[in-house]
Amino acid sequence: MTLVPVWPHVCWLSNAVWARAKVDAVKHENECCPAYAAIQLLQEKWVLHIVRTLLRGPHGFNELGREIGGCNPTTLTQRLVRLEGAGLVSRHVQSRMPPRCTYELSESGRALEGVIDAIDGWARHHLEEGSAAAGSVGSGAGVPTMAASN
Repeated sequence: MTLVPVWPHVCWLSNAVWARAKVDAVKHENECCPAYAAIQLLQEKWVLHIVRTLLRGPHGFNELGREIGGCNPTTLTQRLVRLEGAGLVSRHVQSRMPPRCTYELSESGRALEGVIDAIDGWARHHLEEGSAAAGSVGSGAGVPTMAASN
């Protein structure tokens, strides 16, 4: 067992304890970082697709699911509840029977338009036809833009 000094001449810890202390410190630092929290929310599957679609305007649940494509209703519901809880999406109940709701971005949700545009620009520049990444993702020509979808 190797001993690692934490504070010179004050305390000695084993490598395992030292590694755990470093992981805890990084975890605490990440939890306090706004960028970390934003990435944790936005990295969830379908979230950016939902935001991108809602940037075009309010959508009903089924319409949103069709436009996104490939997202099952349970997952879509979970993501919409999460986004609503985070204050990015607002839900408007139009009728209870049959249940009809529309979803739209709040002001903070609409502020993500720059992020979506930056991702679109990056993809067009770096995932062009012929690149290694384009083989798995597709050419930039197949990536619709916000301008093209309006």
